[in-house]
Amino acid sequence: MAEPATPSAGEPPVIELRNASKTFGEVRALSGVDFLVNRGEIVGLLGDNGSGKSTLVKLVMGFYQPDAGGEIYFHGERIDNWSVARARSLGIETVYQERALCEKQPIWRNMFMGREPHTRWGLLDVKHMREESARLMSEHMGFTSAAVHPDNVVATMSGGEKQGVAITRALYFEAELVILDEPTMGLSLTETRKTLDFIRNIKKAGKSAIFIDHNIFNVYPVVDRLYVLDRGKVAGVYARSEITMDELIDRLYRVARTGSMG
Repeated sequence: MAEPATPSAGEPPVIELRNASKTFGEVRALSGVDFLVNRGEIVGLLGDNGSGKSTLVKLVMGFYQPDAGGEIYFHGERIDNWSVARARSLGIETVYQERALCEKQPIWRNMFMGREPHTRWGLLDVKHMREESARLMSEHMGFTSAAVHPDNVVATMSGGEKQGVAITRALYFEAELVILDEPTMGLSLTETRKTLDFIRNIKKAGKSAIFIDHNIFNVYPVVDRLYVLDRGKVAGVYARSEITMDELIDRLYRVARTGSMG
């Protein structure tokens, strides 16, 4: 696995939103938001319901385009006509809380779903998919037991292991940026810990991620920077190295009370 990437001086962010706003009718969901993710960086996105997290992430994913005046840059290049197809072609992948896996299918089918390799005769290359899945399970997911096999049905796996399949699938297909949408929701403490380890592997692979979650205790240990949103605006941006968990919690309480990090 590649060494963690460290952004060099002057290297443009993987993704950057400048002055991004989004209005739905009379509702202004985002207002003048600046947001960026550097190469090899895990960025946490925090905020209560209605803070604008979902709208911001859907802008990054290409579901929405910013209102007039907003700009999106990928590796320093301004991108017009932003869309889901364009975002995915550039290497932006999303791991949803539902994991988007076919639970009745084996691991190898899920790993290559929609991107199956074929033999020169046009048939599915099942041998290659099984072998690659076994390698990925060992090298990326840490499965060393012979009891865990690419032919295992996904439904037999734990919640954290399923998240591991979804994250590993994104990395295998050369995702530049992985968006993690509430990946620990509904998981036990043990399974949450496994999922956080998989998220750390994204950074170890030299890739980037946006980690969206309501639970600061899950987000804080694995991110490099945190954005706090409140009522469609950025209420604060912090490097984890510059703020303790207690300080961050205190500032989040201030946002909830006053709308300002203070």
